[in-house]
Amino acid sequence: MKKLLMLFFVTLCTISASAQLMRTEELEKYAKEKYGDKWEVAAENIKSQVSLDKNNALTYTQVIDCPGKSKEQLYVLLNYWYTNTFNDAKSVIQLNDKDLGCIIGKGFLSGIAAHSGGSNTYVVNVAPIIKTDIKDGKIRVTYTVAAYDADIAVGGGILGALTNTPATHADETWPLEKCFPFAEKDKHKKTSAKALVMTHAYSNVMMDKIEEAVKNGLTGNESDNW
Repeated sequence: MKKLLMLFFVTLCTISASAQLMRTEELEKYAKEKYGDKWEVAAENIKSQVSLDKNNALTYTQVIDCPGKSKEQLYVLLNYWYTNTFNDAKSVIQLNDKDLGCIIGKGFLSGIAAHSGGSNTYVVNVAPIIKTDIKDGKIRVTYTVAAYDADIAVGGGILGALTNTPATHADETWPLEKCFPFAEKDKHKKTSAKALVMTHAYSNVMMDKIEEAVKNGLTGNESDNW
């Protein structure tokens, strides 16, 4: 049973990653290169640069200037990008309003952190909300994460393996204010630290991809010269 549950977690991560901008292992490499591989130290450093908002969520906002592009042109480029990016059951477009100039998508990044403890095994996922507001010549991107989603193999840890105890599956939501480094007392400290670093790194990737899309197009051949 334990082997089947672990296979389920691995398969889940592989399937979910296939529709992402960047696979989880690629993001981890990027995060290590940018912030180092000591997750707790990196998380503390990131905490010094960010803070939770009034809803205890982690929110990043970036205004991107797009000179010479109208609101309508930017909407078309962004609609194209969102449609190609948020196109599966877990990564979806939640709002698409051309007149309002607003597109909101819910992303999904699986397996950003994992840990096998004495009793349980944890696989942590994150589902950021990416909102883009559009005006003539500029856009504003807001990336928000309210919590981590944890897939847990209860009894699937080291002790379960030693005693051949059958594992069961459970889901948990970990509020950020109760996770390290925003909370010092966190029994999942190492896992939470890596989850924050990976979430922070993914915000950079998202912002960069959106900026690339509005400035250079999704494929590079979206100009009127055809």
